[in-house]
Amino acid sequence: MLEILTDRTYRHLFLAQVVALVGTGLATVALGLLAFDLAGDGAAAVLGTVFTIKMIAYVGIAPVAGAFADRVNRRALLVTLDLIRGGVALCLPFVTELWQVYVLIFLLQASSAAFTPTFQATIPDVLPDQARYTRALSLSRLAYDLENIVSPTLAALLLAVMSYNTLFVGTAAGFVASALLVVSVLLPSPKPSPRRGIYDRTTRGIRIYLATPRLRGLLGLNLAASSAGAMVLVNSVVLVRANLGLDESALAWTMGVFGLGSMIAALALPKLLDRLDDRPVMLAGAVTMVVALIAAALTTNAAALSWLMLLAVWLVIGLGYSAVLTPSGRLLRRSAHAADRPALFAAQFALSHACWLVTYPLSGWLMTAYGATTAFLTLAALAGAGIALALRVWPAEDPDELEHTHDNLPLDHPHLQGHRTHSHGYVIDEHHRHWGAP
Repeated sequence: MLEILTDRTYRHLFLAQVVALVGTGLATVALGLLAFDLAGDGAAAVLGTVFTIKMIAYVGIAPVAGAFADRVNRRALLVTLDLIRGGVALCLPFVTELWQVYVLIFLLQASSAAFTPTFQATIPDVLPDQARYTRALSLSRLAYDLENIVSPTLAALLLAVMSYNTLFVGTAAGFVASALLVVSVLLPSPKPSPRRGIYDRTTRGIRIYLATPRLRGLLGLNLAASSAGAMVLVNSVVLVRANLGLDESALAWTMGVFGLGSMIAALALPKLLDRLDDRPVMLAGAVTMVVALIAAALTTNAAALSWLMLLAVWLVIGLGYSAVLTPSGRLLRRSAHAADRPALFAAQFALSHACWLVTYPLSGWLMTAYGATTAFLTLAALAGAGIALALRVWPAEDPDELEHTHDNLPLDHPHLQGHRTHSHGYVIDEHHRHWGAP
């Protein structure tokens, strides 16, 4: 897996991702503690609101950013957005009111909504080979897991000697380091797509996404991942601090175990995906998360929840979470032409976070109003609905090439090469507006 780091451009991008995510992980821990200081036992509702604001920014801004990502210099865009995020992070230690937290989080996440899809769409251009790209996806998943392991560990050590507000300074440092690494390499930019109207450009990625069966299935699995993930991210602070009565360091270690499960899965996936298709691996990961949520609900209902049990559940959810999310880039890569990838990655970013827009506030509200058992069971049911949707819309047989007939094009059209019925790698574009049909 690590041999792809010999590519200098990818190595710098990967390191940029790592340092930015470590900084983001510090902010995640600090935000939970800030919310607990400002709202006490109502911290879950506050964090639910914070994450909802984050999702609103992602869903609203990502498609617009993706529509115009091929019109600007990628490196300049990524560096500028990193610096904006660093500046916002430096403001967070000085907040004293909840509304200030909400405003700053919106600014931070609006920048991330433009940064992340552009960054993700760059990797397939840097590593066009499928096998190398698969390993890059696993490394990328590991980088995200560093946010859930290294960041909480580092946070636990720092919290022993300093205030949690200092963690926000580490977040800013991570974004600045990311900007320096990105500016140190030249990034490929795809040829600009033909000029289209604003509506066409901003909705193109979503239209490709929803017209492709495997991506509609991915949307259902995104719902499953967001349901389990919201339980972890929103309610860990209440389960650890209020229900179990543990200290701040215990919260950091609890989040770290979730990341450990995700990392274990990410390390195993490259070889697993060499032998199995994406669909069964991702479905198995989603089912694993549902089983873990139900097991936790049964434990809390019996009033037997312990820290050890919570750690075990979070570990298993981390395993399933990574199994669902890591292969998603492979599905996106094979479902669009290179020029459409920024828009398609932006669509995945927006639609997946639309799922989080539902599950984040739902998770916090259920925990606050009805307690842990109801929250676990409701989110398990929602994840199960996502799995059912994926099974319904994503066929088990999902070849790259489809034989199809073009009655909508003249026989001398260059695409046909004299044959109305032909077979090739099938993606939604100007000549293929519906799946398997002209």
